[in-house]
Amino acid sequence: MKREEILINATSTEVRAALVDSGVLQEVQIERTSRVGLVSNIYKGKVSRVLPGMQAAFVELGLERTAFLHASDIARNPHAEPAADEVEPDIRDVVREGQELLVQVLKEPLGTKGARLTTYIAIPSRYLVLTPNSVGVGVSSRIDDETERERLRCIIEEIKAELPTAGYIIRTAAEGASREALQADLQFLHKLWQSIEETAARTSSGGLVYEDLPLPLRVLRDSSSPDIARVRVDSEATFAKLKEFAEHFVPRLGSLIELYTEPRPIFDVYGIDDEIDRALNRKVPLKSGGHVVFDQTESMTTIDVNTGAYVGHRNLEETIFRTNLEAAAAIARQLRLRNLGGIIIIDFIDMTEEEHRRQVLQTLTDRLAGDHAKSHVMNVSPLGLVEMTRKRNRESLEHLLCQACPSCEGRGFVKTAETVCHEIFREILRQHRQFDFQELLVLARPQVIERLLDEDSAGIAELEEVTGKPIRLQSEALYSPDQFDVVLM
Repeated sequence: MKREEILINATSTEVRAALVDSGVLQEVQIERTSRVGLVSNIYKGKVSRVLPGMQAAFVELGLERTAFLHASDIARNPHAEPAADEVEPDIRDVVREGQELLVQVLKEPLGTKGARLTTYIAIPSRYLVLTPNSVGVGVSSRIDDETERERLRCIIEEIKAELPTAGYIIRTAAEGASREALQADLQFLHKLWQSIEETAARTSSGGLVYEDLPLPLRVLRDSSSPDIARVRVDSEATFAKLKEFAEHFVPRLGSLIELYTEPRPIFDVYGIDDEIDRALNRKVPLKSGGHVVFDQTESMTTIDVNTGAYVGHRNLEETIFRTNLEAAAAIARQLRLRNLGGIIIIDFIDMTEEEHRRQVLQTLTDRLAGDHAKSHVMNVSPLGLVEMTRKRNRESLEHLLCQACPSCEGRGFVKTAETVCHEIFREILRQHRQFDFQELLVLARPQVIERLLDEDSAGIAELEEVTGKPIRLQSEALYSPDQFDVVLM
């Protein structure tokens, strides 16, 4: 039985997409017009500095910080025969200062680090990924059936013989796709690549050459799960774009797209906002009475499991085992929901029995299987820790929605003024749909009010037009950074 739903909440300033499985939030993505993601964007970069000691170069993209390009991410000649003793070339032999390169963003800027780049360009569509700087055909590891893998590979090998030389990756969504659908996808990618090359030729250094699809269309394009029951969106304009996109690229999902028109906000119906707020907390309670604590640092994420008040089984070892099993499932979900990546260290409660350790690790691995981000879980270390990695290509939920708290010198996080402004907008719409009033009074911290009067003034004007009522703003210096009130007058 299909049980997954995609929910899209779209406004003029922010788009949020949530994946819900059997009523439980699994993943959330947020894209704001003030801070659109960079991953997969293609730029015409200019090398500003070469660092031989790091085997890397800094590249100017016209962004706030220079981006980082490592020697291992620089494409070689795909037609050259690799030498038996080939080693990674010196960075000075492949790039030089002032050189212009066509580069693609691999990872978003994180903290003080600039974006991570590659010259191995990869352009995704529904079924395929085109890699123009390589050769060969790869198949997604999520397609398990060897017969199907071979069928897809043979189709692409036949079709690509008629087109310019390039590499291809067959995506999970291609499983069961017809030859005609794959051929149309491949031809579309080649036309797109030709357009990108033409744009790059007339673009100056540091210019954007190609921008990935907006979030709602990306979510639809990348939805390979056969368990999707429906896609619900609360914006007519976004609904129309999704229907048109689905008609051309994802016909299977076209009939599942619904326009949500109820007065209650779509994320309220599913409790998504409450789940997001809980995902910003360090401590995650377990049903058994135990809890899991997440600490995110620059270098890694550490996770600590505690029994808390849980004393529900016959002996201590059994109690610890049951707590760790529940924690393993919760950790897998939270990693995806919080979008935590990089090095992750999990401190499960010490178990003496080898079979218990094996089952806990197996539970963690099984629950991570549905995650789009690739992960690798190691065995329990001699110190009783589980080390794992999860691919990170965009900011975590905490880094996206929060900032270092000035009151505690960066030891904690509070919501940004921008996030509070969006919450105020949603609260105004919620009040407008439920109550009658003559005007609205918004009380918040001076920084929030200043943003509402400046960067988000258009949003306030739009809300005044929607509600047909005036909205007054009032600063309250004693309010906490994420505190506000919307008062009906």
